[in-house]
Amino acid sequence: VGKMTKLEDHLEGIINIFHQYSVRLGHYDTLIKRELKQLITKELPNTLKNTKDQGTIDKIFQNLDANQDEQVSFKEFVVLVTDVLITAHDNIHKE
Repeated sequence: VGKMTKLEDHLEGIINIFHQYSVRLGHYDTLIKRELKQLITKELPNTLKNTKDQGTIDKIFQNLDANQDEQVSFKEFVVLVTDVLITAHDNIHKE
């Protein structure tokens, strides 16, 4: 395997952060609501608003949990990453 590019590095970083939280409780490769809340409050405090509010977390969780199995898979989590990325991109253009 050749040296990873900066973008590949960032992609692996996203996966690693997901795993850092997903392994804690329940299934090791999914986020239950408490894990998602920890990830959002610690890793995205400047990007997502009202993360201290349980109602906000509940809403984000419901939106991500597409198959309604009460856990967020990596594939479902990527939806949040995409939204956050688009918002960050828009904000850069506003500055």
